[in-house]
Amino acid sequence: MADDVVFEDVAPVVPVRDLQAALARYRRLGFAVRAYEGEARYGFVERGSVSLHLTEWDEHDPARTAAAVYLYVSDADALHAEWAAAGVTGRLGQPSDTEYGLREFAYVDPDGTLHRVGSPLT
Repeated sequence: MADDVVFEDVAPVVPVRDLQAALARYRRLGFAVRAYEGEARYGFVERGSVSLHLTEWDEHDPARTAAAVYLYVSDADALHAEWAAAGVTGRLGQPSDTEYGLREFAYVDPDGTLHRVGSPLT
C-alpha cells in the first residue's frame, strides 16, 4: 500500500431516470444543483461538503439498479422536518434512535435511491 496517496473526497454516482426531475427534487431538498454542460445527461448536487453525481440512465430500473447513500448530518430531526416541508415525492420515514448511537431516518426517492440520514445522539 502506498502511504503517500491521500483520499480527499468522494462523490457517489447515483442513477436516475429523468435528470431534470432529479435535479429539481434535490433543489427542493436544499441542495445546490447544476447539470453537466456537455452532451452527457449528468448532474451535480451539493450541500455543505456532501457531493453526489447524478447520471440519467435509460436502463435504470429502481427495483434492480437503485443506489444507497448515507448522509451524516448535524441534526437529523431538523433535516427531516425540512425535507417533510419540501413535499417531495417518495417515501420519507420517521426519525428514530438506533442502537449504534445515531438518530436516523430514511428517504427513498422515486428513482429508488435510499438516502439514510443520521446524526450522533447527544
